[in-house]
Amino acid sequence: MNERNFADYHLSDEIKRALTVLKYEQPTEVQGEVIPDALNNKDLVVKSQTGSGKTAAYAIPVCENVIWEEKKPQALILTPTRELAVQVRDDITNIGRFKRIKSMAVYGKEPFAKQKEELKQKTHIVVGTPGRAMDHIERGTLDLSQIRYLVIDEADEMLNMGFIDEVEAIIEKLPSNRVTMVFSATLPKDVENLCHKYMKDPVNVEIEAAGITTDTIEHVLIQTKEHHKIALLKDVTVVENPESCIIFCSTKANVDKVYAELEEAGYSCERLHGGLEQEDRFAVMDGFKMGNFRYLIATDVAARGIDIDNVTLVINFDVPMEKESYVHRTGRTGRAGKKGKAITFATSYEEKFVKSIERYIGFHLNVKEAPATGEVERSRAAFEEKISGRRVVRNNKTARINQDITKLHFNGGKKKKIRAVDFVGTIAKIPGVTADDIGIITVQDTLSYVDILNGKGSLVLQAMENTTIKGKKLKVSKAIK
Repeated sequence: MNERNFADYHLSDEIKRALTVLKYEQPTEVQGEVIPDALNNKDLVVKSQTGSGKTAAYAIPVCENVIWEEKKPQALILTPTRELAVQVRDDITNIGRFKRIKSMAVYGKEPFAKQKEELKQKTHIVVGTPGRAMDHIERGTLDLSQIRYLVIDEADEMLNMGFIDEVEAIIEKLPSNRVTMVFSATLPKDVENLCHKYMKDPVNVEIEAAGITTDTIEHVLIQTKEHHKIALLKDVTVVENPESCIIFCSTKANVDKVYAELEEAGYSCERLHGGLEQEDRFAVMDGFKMGNFRYLIATDVAARGIDIDNVTLVINFDVPMEKESYVHRTGRTGRAGKKGKAITFATSYEEKFVKSIERYIGFHLNVKEAPATGEVERSRAAFEEKISGRRVVRNNKTARINQDITKLHFNGGKKKKIRAVDFVGTIAKIPGVTADDIGIITVQDTLSYVDILNGKGSLVLQAMENTTIKGKKLKVSKAIK
């Protein structure tokens, strides 16, 4: 049963306000099924494809039920990849923005000490990969005593990546009176066993996959030869002239080859694969979200963890060998009810993978001819015009929720005996400012960050230049980060 809109759920004003800014108007099918039960603290096993809106399905109730005053983490969300951990953290931060919910991500290849410092702050929700989460638990830097919610996201992928033992070891250490939610695109036996072992009468929710794969996405297949693929790619992009496009390749070498070809041809593009440093991968992801470039050439590392509202075209330069990857890749377009298009290039060798995909998704891909020369030439002027302009991102959720928010930097913190409540007490006394205008506060040893909401940043900045906190004069400036 899908309720009409988010106003039907008994959500706090802060969460409702964030959903309005984020343009969450009507719940998707999975959200309609999950949110009422999750708000009532029921254990849930949810089978739902990527792109169905499942992150918000658990993030909204968890943010709603988290107690702001509690300093220790109340929710732990486990994800199989670093990219997805960061994506989920961002989604939770956006949904919990006006409730001042502090969410952080823990994952490998980032300094442990930096995460340890952040975990010392008041943190409501921790999102992490199993390996690094376990690391923090074993070293005593992640306190589990107040965990009330455990979410296991993409459980089938955890299994594929060999994380299931670590997930089980983490579950063993959690308080037993918690709520557990498991989300998975498929439900292999091992995942089912895990659910039965650690959950209390879970509600089973199964969202039909077929609708998600077909309703908003047009699926096209173009048959070609390997050595024609680059020329075909250029012709297809000219004719389609997408707002933004992800081109998926099966190997790092192919990503590098396609990237070199397109860059040479003047395309606004970047690449993403496992051979890049983690920092570079995040920078590319963020750049794509911000609209800094139009074409992203990537391996499957990007098929999960990219949630961008307006990817208009996905091109499978190589047919994925795993049928599930086809759903994850093409699920990057046609999101949030928008129309999208997925074009797959297939050689005769790849035909067997195409057949396997078609059996899996339950329909045939629409076979089309490569664009004719005349059509390409007629489309070229419009393509050239768009390729030289910057991509306009009309629907970047994080940018929307942050547009009236200013992050202020103060040069004092715990060592000066300053606490979050001291900032609230002082800032809320400024004429024209109330406690509702104050967002997330992070107090470190020698510095602090305070988010000012509702466009009041410059007002607070000006007032604080001549105001003391706990009798101490602190330097204040707009934060760079």
